[in-house]
Amino acid sequence: MATAAPTQALPLFYSALEPLNTTNHSNFKIRPLNEAPQFGASHAVPATVDEFSLLQRHYPIVFSVGENPVPLVLMGLNEGINVFLDENGRTEDNSLYIPAYLRRYPFLLARLQNDSDELSLCFDPNSGAVGAFDEGEPLFTGDQPSEATQAVLQFCEQFETAGQRTAAFVSELKKSGLLMDGEVAIQPQGVEQPFVYRGFQMVDEEKVRELRGDELRRMNQNGMLPLIFAHMFSLSHIRDLFARQVAQGKGPIPAPQQPEPVEA
Repeated sequence: MATAAPTQALPLFYSALEPLNTTNHSNFKIRPLNEAPQFGASHAVPATVDEFSLLQRHYPIVFSVGENPVPLVLMGLNEGINVFLDENGRTEDNSLYIPAYLRRYPFLLARLQNDSDELSLCFDPNSGAVGAFDEGEPLFTGDQPSEATQAVLQFCEQFETAGQRTAAFVSELKKSGLLMDGEVAIQPQGVEQPFVYRGFQMVDEEKVRELRGDELRRMNQNGMLPLIFAHMFSLSHIRDLFARQVAQGKGPIPAPQQPEPVEA
């Protein structure tokens, strides 16, 4: 199911990072990302607390294992399986909320020097969405960032701030001892043994019930309580994911066979 938080030097989905600047990219444009097969092959995507209320309507929200857990949106129950996005990383469901982590790609804010807190706008040069194209929106107007670049920068700054709030939320969960190893058992009709999914963390509902009044009041005032409930409510979607995998022929059991039409 969910796995440990990524530890590679580059963030998930990014194959390379290049700082955006007028010297090298004055004639570059940005165009829609038509294909992102890496999205369609991922079962878990990082999430921010700012999105919990929207994400919990569509996906399970869990936490990665390890010392530094991060919230994850589950888009499948097994590695390499995504039941919401196709092999090109796209969806035809316009009502589906797409996590901000995916919408930010191929850009992000990165610290170029370890001894500096300054963040620079970077992009993945292999994404196919940024380059010296004939079509698309210019990234620069003269030596100044274009409106498109300013919008990208603003989105990345908002994502970075949301990431800081997310880290603070998870830190409080750990301090309060509310995280526990997760386990979900699903037993479809007609199957002898249940399918058990582990490898993630979740909030311990029993410990939430046992919180003292002053702790509940503090969590309500600092905004933690609604986030905890959004996470817990979202877990019911795990069974929906299992059903989607089976229906798409990606599950551990074959999809039900449709009856052959009867000829008159």
